[in-house]
Amino acid sequence: MRRAFIIAEIAQAHDGNIKIVHEYIDAISKTGVNAIKFQTHIAEAESSIHEPFRVRFSDDKTRFDYWKRMEFSLDEWKEIKKHCDDVDLEFMSSPFSNAAIDLLEEVSVNRYKVGSGEVNNFVLLERIIQTGKPIIISSGMSSFEELDKTTQFLNDRNVEYSILQCTTSYPTKPKQLGLNVIQELKERYGVPIGFSDHSSSIEACIAATTLGAEILEFHVVFDKESNGPDAKSSLTIKETSKLVQSVKNIELAMQHPINKNDNSQFKELKQIFEKSLAVNKNLKKGDVLTFLDLETKKPKGYGILASEYKSVLGKSLKRDLSKWDFLNFDDINL
Repeated sequence: MRRAFIIAEIAQAHDGNIKIVHEYIDAISKTGVNAIKFQTHIAEAESSIHEPFRVRFSDDKTRFDYWKRMEFSLDEWKEIKKHCDDVDLEFMSSPFSNAAIDLLEEVSVNRYKVGSGEVNNFVLLERIIQTGKPIIISSGMSSFEELDKTTQFLNDRNVEYSILQCTTSYPTKPKQLGLNVIQELKERYGVPIGFSDHSSSIEACIAATTLGAEILEFHVVFDKESNGPDAKSSLTIKETSKLVQSVKNIELAMQHPINKNDNSQFKELKQIFEKSLAVNKNLKKGDVLTFLDLETKKPKGYGILASEYKSVLGKSLKRDLSKWDFLNFDDINL
């Protein structure tokens, strides 16, 4: 079993403030994730004044203005990348335009994550393919028919890629998670499959791990009550640390299957916890034992095994027994 590659997405949680970006990098570096992911927006290249808000969360007059405010310069992106390198986090950022890809190439990313809204953007995909970097695509808004076309596009170009099961709903409710799709994607495409979560809780990624997800991605925010389109769909820093440890524990468990045919390790404990037959009342020699005369007491080995109680029913006693005495085969007429 391959260990899951865990990505903490900051996206726009920094609200365009480079100082907050660095605070996130420092905080995320202590959680145990493998990578920290941002989004690279160049407003003029990806948007227009006609783009509607998904949800209203800021004072920006238009969505275009919001993207403009989220931009960082090339030097700032290089500064961000260097900070990630310094704390052993892989720097990742999703591009939303070819211009953003050009910028990220100058920053030197290792791989590209393609958001749900870009999976059918073959212009963007073609530009990423030209970089020769691996691609992670998020399937959130795509049908299998659409994914088939995208994967064929990638396969024709011999691209290394993986797919994330994702539901584009913020926050995602339990009935929307689509955990069943993880196996369906594995069988359909034969590439590494992961899970991108917007549920604001840790159980979805834990479940995805047990179902074989090889990549986990989720949004992280300092405060779920803060402004931003993803705040209420994110994990806190504390939850992120808990999730990472939970995933490691699950992976360790899955790497060590238990053989239920061999319980030899419990030999001593079975002696302590298992029980022997006893009688629950004073009985005389010659009395015939019924089920209502029986009790079981610890430890095992001082009387007939509790599992063999049927062998004594209807049998008469060879001697008197006091209440709570253990019952052995020497005490009955067989």
